Amino acid sequence: MPQEGQTETGDHEVVLGVDTHKDVHVAVVLTTLGVLLAGRDFPTTKSGYRDMVMWARSYGPLRLAGVEGTGSYGAGLTRLLRAAGVHVIEVNRPDRSVRRRRGKSDAVDAEAAARAVLAGDATALPKTADGLVEAMRIFKTAKDSAVKARVQAINQLKAIVVTAEPALREALALLNTSRLVARCCQLDVDAQDAVTAASLYTLRQLARRIQHLETEIRDLQHRIAGAVQSTAPELLRISGVGPDTAATLLIAAGDNPGRLASEASFAALCGVSPVEASSGKTQRRRLNRGGHRQANAALYRAVLIGLRWNPRTRDYMQRRTAEGLSKREIIRCLKRYLARAIYRIIIASMTPTTPPQPSTA
Repeated sequence: MPQEGQTETGDHEVVLGVDTHKDVHVAVVLTTLGVLLAGRDFPTTKSGYRDMVMWARSYGPLRLAGVEGTGSYGAGLTRLLRAAGVHVIEVNRPDRSVRRRRGKSDAVDAEAAARAVLAGDATALPKTADGLVEAMRIFKTAKDSAVKARVQAINQLKAIVVTAEPALREALALLNTSRLVARCCQLDVDAQDAVTAASLYTLRQLARRIQHLETEIRDLQHRIAGAVQSTAPELLRISGVGPDTAATLLIAAGDNPGRLASEASFAALCGVSPVEASSGKTQRRRLNRGGHRQANAALYRAVLIGLRWNPRTRDYMQRRTAEGLSKREIIRCLKRYLARAIYRIIIASMTPTTPPQPSTA
């Protein structure tokens, strides 16, 4: 009978560890007993990823890999490894205390990734990033940057109005933002004075940029809303949860929410799980400052909307206030309850269509 970690031919299984970078990935191969076999650099190309898999398999059967940065530099490699039947584990960067003791190099980090998988210290499954949720993330990235650019352009436009010559300033200063943008788009840029001509031209260009960004934002919002409706439409029935909030929470969970062990895992991911801060006779919990901060902010906004418009939420606030809790503590409780409800909807909506994870056996 073959021993554990061996095939029928007696070849030892191997574990791959990868330290990812923009242009080059550094990989090492260990046996399941922790013996370092080899290390090598590979370019971040499709052929480079394939060469890495073939190279690792030349030392034995490859079924397990620990990869740093599966959501950024390692995303492409993670997809190829999964397609090749390799079970990928997401590995956090080594602790600073470990780096102080052992030093820092890409090969050391790659070896640490493989050993973290072998030791069971790294157990997180990466997001598959292969469905509508990944499409939402891409749309939302573009939308958020467009919103930021629009705010910047509006501020610049208003700053130029403030410093414009008196007649122009008086004609524009009292207009609200939408009318100001529409008016500036129609400005005649011809003027004898060079400064006035520059102001008129710049105001018109900024106003047209704002209008273009507004069109882009509306289009992206429509695409995000459509993706949410196709993925988990029940989220939109929760008080305070709109398409943008729902998209943020779905992005935090990923295309394969089954990787989260329970609703408590989702709460921890969103940074709404309480953190014990008890000592001696004092029993208390403090704010969790970890987790996905955009998801945490989305839950906070949803709770504030609920406190304003949802009678059940307002009744809960009054009851808990009578029990002696502060408003901050009550909001934390509400965020935790909301995370539980959202997790159940996400799992019910997405789990049946989530591809099964490759077995590590």
